[in-house]
Amino acid sequence: MEEKKQNPQQLNIELSEEVAQGVYSNLAVITHSSSEFVVDFVRIMPGIPKANVKSRVILTPEHAKRLMAALQDNIKKFEQMHGTIKINPGFDPMKPPMNFGGPTAQA
Repeated sequence: MEEKKQNPQQLNIELSEEVAQGVYSNLAVITHSSSEFVVDFVRIMPGIPKANVKSRVILTPEHAKRLMAALQDNIKKFEQMHGTIKINPGFDPMKPPMNFGGPTAQA
């Protein structure tokens, strides 16, 4: 019986059904210490003053920098295929996105 040799550089990643569903987030809050970066993924809903952290990811500084590079590379590729991602005028990365579009709710 022939044994398949696995490339030592190849990583086998398993994705459970629950994790594969994903978590929607429209805000990421990033903090750091000298030894780690903490990324809290938050979902803000229109008209609701309280928002909940849906997922927290803790990274080493080195991995945070690799993640930043991977995001920059993927955004560049996305924009080459789909056009520039537009950011609202007056965008402030320090403020949560509270300017939801659409009609205002009325009673």
